[in-house]
Amino acid sequence: MADLVKKDVKYLNKDFAQFRQNLINFTKNYFPDTYQDFNEASPGMMFMEMAAYVGDVLSYYTDSSYKESMLASAEESSNILMLSQLFGYKPRLNSPATCNIDIFQLVPAIGTGAAAKPDMQYALSIAAGLEVSTELGVVFHSETSIDFNQDPDITVYEIDGSGNVARYLLKKEVKVVSGAISTKTYTFSDPKPYDKIILPEDNVIDIISVTDTANTKWYEVDYLAQDTIFQDIANIPFNDPELSAYRSTVPYILKLKKTAKRFVSKVRDDKRIELCFGSGVSTDADEEILPNPKNVGHGLEYLRRTTTDTIDPTNFLYTSTYGLAPQSTTLSVKYSFGGSATENVGINSITNIDTVAYLNETGMVDLTTSKDSLAVINNEPATGAKSRQDLDSIRQNAMSTFAAQSRAITREDYIARVYSMPAKFGAVSKAYIVGDTQINTTDKTYPAETIVNPYALNLYILTEDENNNFVSANQALQENLRTYISQYRMLTDAINIKPAFIINIGVDFEVIPKPNSNSNEVVLQCINRLKTLLHNDRMQINGPLDVSAIVSDLDRLEGVQSIPSFGFTNLYKPESGYSGNEYDISKSIKNNVLYPSLDPCIFEIKYPNADIKGKAVRP
Repeated sequence: MADLVKKDVKYLNKDFAQFRQNLINFTKNYFPDTYQDFNEASPGMMFMEMAAYVGDVLSYYTDSSYKESMLASAEESSNILMLSQLFGYKPRLNSPATCNIDIFQLVPAIGTGAAAKPDMQYALSIAAGLEVSTELGVVFHSETSIDFNQDPDITVYEIDGSGNVARYLLKKEVKVVSGAISTKTYTFSDPKPYDKIILPEDNVIDIISVTDTANTKWYEVDYLAQDTIFQDIANIPFNDPELSAYRSTVPYILKLKKTAKRFVSKVRDDKRIELCFGSGVSTDADEEILPNPKNVGHGLEYLRRTTTDTIDPTNFLYTSTYGLAPQSTTLSVKYSFGGSATENVGINSITNIDTVAYLNETGMVDLTTSKDSLAVINNEPATGAKSRQDLDSIRQNAMSTFAAQSRAITREDYIARVYSMPAKFGAVSKAYIVGDTQINTTDKTYPAETIVNPYALNLYILTEDENNNFVSANQALQENLRTYISQYRMLTDAINIKPAFIINIGVDFEVIPKPNSNSNEVVLQCINRLKTLLHNDRMQINGPLDVSAIVSDLDRLEGVQSIPSFGFTNLYKPESGYSGNEYDISKSIKNNVLYPSLDPCIFEIKYPNADIKGKAVRP
């Protein structure tokens, strides 16, 4: 029996024409005496074209399936959303508008003459969730509480017939976010593993809270295996007598909490939000559900329920049930929805108070008059509202999130995490991180040599006061930041949070105006430009100042012929409001660049109107 002829099969065919032509060539090469009728109308060509058609369809679906399995090339919205979730990114389809509003109330005066002062018994305390709106019905709500007892702006509102103050006007500023608030209830009877609920709106902005019948909170997590969440606690004396002294700038204390009552949310292809719960079934307290290392090795049946038979390190971090499944309870889901360009309203548009809840209604005085006097106004436009993140943005953000891996490894990772801490825990204006140093214990000389400590990092931070001047971060902010970063840092990294040194500087310059130009206007123009170039927003910790670049920028101003003289001075006297840090500027300038000190510091012009001085000279 003759050996079978090995046939040359082409595997590079991609479309109908290629499949058809290769079938013809295959037939001519291997069946020359069997079939020779390649006329378009022949039965043989019909079958070859049908085979080419099937091959073309299968090739298309193979290519499409592969393309849709890769985030970079996927086009179907359902696949992009699914792959984004796989990458650890949760898309936000809608973005709300935000702005600061002023809220006012009236309080009576107590005392007369110079002893007159506001009667703060009538000062209102308003819970988070205050709802305000525009005349066109655009709704905004506050995410923090408002306490008029805490550092309000006070002005005289009314004088009586005797010339004494009758009433005072109290003002507070609060951030509001656009979006209507809705609450939906869902009843659960028998527990179902990974039970789901779907919110009815297709424009949900944020899940505000989920609580059960027992008023126990369920927490949103990034993934169900995550059993530790950030918890914000009101910074009041009852919760922390020491840190509450800083509650005006740090309204909440950040804590870590383990919980078995948790859920994840994801965006469906129909733009609605789906909430998914865990698979555990238990009536025990959270502490009894969470794994306990003490149970390992006991061999007791009733203790084995919290760990698997295999001793896996993750068993001490996560429950095998990925959280509890709701059972015999009703969940109340409170959320905000909206998000469109129409919510970017203009100045003085927010004037209506729709819903308000008071925290001090059970006080010793009648607050009816105070409540009736409540008023709001926005002195800035609301911005940021945007409906539905497009698929390309979701794709790029997901790939960026995957690259970051929710961890802090590089210096850039740490800086990004510092700036991403929610503002209610304290706002960091500037951050700089560098490796720590330690004494070389093997060095017997004195003074001993310092070497880099590979296991510790020094994080230098600054915040701002009400005048946007740099100040050291208070203890409450530092504690919140330390707690926040602890969830992202490497196990071997110790983080030392320190304040950066503030070097207050002034500017003295001379300018030669162009002929026929107004000297005063040219000087003022230069001063205004320096205020922009040396604004605190542009300053960075350990950032140098390029004198040549600054002078070149001034040279380009209209009316400026040249800058013959330009220099920095150190302003340090505490009695004048400066930091008290002396710095030798003349020794720190090299190649016309002002360099910072070895100890991380930042340059600041604290009083631009007084500390930038210039004069016009004529050649």
